[in-house]
Amino acid sequence: MVIEDIFKALADPTRLRIARLLSAMELAVGELAQVLGQSQPRVSRHVGILCDAGLAERRREGSWVFLRQSEASGPVIEAVQRLLALAEESEPEFAALCEADRRKLAAIREARESAAEHYFARHASEWDELRALHSPDAEVELRLGEALADAPLGALLDIGTGTGRMAEIFAGEADRVVALDKNLEMLRVARAKLQHLPAAQIELVQGDFADLPFAPASFDTVLLHQVLHFAPDPAPALAEAARVLRPGGRIAIVDFAAHDREELRDRHQHARLGFSDRQMAELLHAAGFAASPPLALAGGELVVKIWLGKRRAAAPSPRTPALETTR
Repeated sequence: MVIEDIFKALADPTRLRIARLLSAMELAVGELAQVLGQSQPRVSRHVGILCDAGLAERRREGSWVFLRQSEASGPVIEAVQRLLALAEESEPEFAALCEADRRKLAAIREARESAAEHYFARHASEWDELRALHSPDAEVELRLGEALADAPLGALLDIGTGTGRMAEIFAGEADRVVALDKNLEMLRVARAKLQHLPAAQIELVQGDFADLPFAPASFDTVLLHQVLHFAPDPAPALAEAARVLRPGGRIAIVDFAAHDREELRDRHQHARLGFSDRQMAELLHAAGFAASPPLALAGGELVVKIWLGKRRAAAPSPRTPALETTR
């Protein structure tokens, strides 16, 4: 960061507006172009200048590029952000521009929510059918919260976030939440659900649970909620979870106990028909976790289990071979 670059970056009305918009929420370049009424290439050039100056950050999600206010700390960046807020308070013309931009931004938020509602409408019958087979979601969420309440969550990774429900529940308890999913459409649904949270508190990332795009020891808590049954081989996913956890960090797995509902393979793409406690204990041990006694939530044809583990000081390599286990 060079101070001259910061002042040059701010010496343009469009970049000032972008900086204020990014203080409200993370936005795609195309969304910024829509709000500003400018072409996407032109907005991309402005964004590049802000990023080079350390005032904004890019994040790629598939073919989309999202922008957010820089998370870099330091007195200069913090002073610039305070200055922009003060300028909006004291300069009527700038304030009017920012207010108009936020009205357009509100329309974008409404469009996101509408798209999410349509997605749920298309898939509601499938999800309702599956929910009817197991314990009520509210009970599962309550028991999971209780199971994790004995220690701070710290930095939390929600693997396979889906609609973002788990990230939303735990955002208030964690220092920050990273919500990861492989499916871009589901990430857009999650973004609509989580957009009321501060951009610095929540991050959405596209990625595969068997190849997490994070450095080792990046998180204090990892959550896999109704995700692991999609993995033909759960071992690499758990080894990756161990890799990105700090020593002593916790993993919570919410999934089905072993069952024989074969139709779930075709109708809901379940690769595994649940897990036995022995299987899960072996998987956790092989991945580098010390397992705690599991919790069972009956109340339906499918029993939901919560398996907990704590990362040992030295976790195995993420290339740990799969265990030969049976249902």
